[in-house]
Amino acid sequence: MSSLADEVVRRLRAAYEPAADPERAAGAAAYMRDQFPFLGIATPERRRLTRAALRDLPAPTEDELAAVARALWAEPERELQYAGTDYLRRHVRVAGPGFVDVVHELVTTKAWWDTVDALAAHVAGPLVRAHPELGATMDRWVADDHLWVVRTALLHQVSAGHETDAERLFRHCRLRAGDRDVFIRKAIGWALRTYAAVAPDAVERFVEATPALSPLSVREAMRGVARARSG
Repeated sequence: MSSLADEVVRRLRAAYEPAADPERAAGAAAYMRDQFPFLGIATPERRRLTRAALRDLPAPTEDELAAVARALWAEPERELQYAGTDYLRRHVRVAGPGFVDVVHELVTTKAWWDTVDALAAHVAGPLVRAHPELGATMDRWVADDHLWVVRTALLHQVSAGHETDAERLFRHCRLRAGDRDVFIRKAIGWALRTYAAVAPDAVERFVEATPALSPLSVREAMRGVARARSG
């Protein structure tokens, strides 16, 4: 009998391959700087195919969740990693605090903003909110030398809304405020912009008190402030 991970991969490949579009795949690969091959399936269609393919499978255990993620990350086409992030998002509630090591593995493997951002917002974030002791792990990650580990820490609260740990958010943004990497600057701006939806005054005060922030980060943060106040 095959494992759940093997079955997930088998079913997804059977569902995806007939829907492959080589022309769309070439465009998607070019957009991602030709780092990954694609099948060429648009996200809404891929998710529809995924739901149909996996509908009758049981929910995974924590170990099975890790195995499914690793199996999908081992597949060459990028849509399989996208399916992996969606699968993790759906089942993250079965994961304990030790699952953060799996998240670290995934954000440093075949890493680019497309999977990293989804893992940060919808896997790392819920994991930290369910297990607050993992906040200390995010504190270590934000000081890491690995770009995508840092970006994950900066973005892990973008879906937290009123549950955002503002002190940690601002401390992380302050720590990386002078970073020259555009992906870090964008992450800071995005994190502040999303938090501005619930606390525009706090974000504005932070921006005013943090001159080391890049113009890009400031622009994004203040866009969120303006949107919150106009709504």
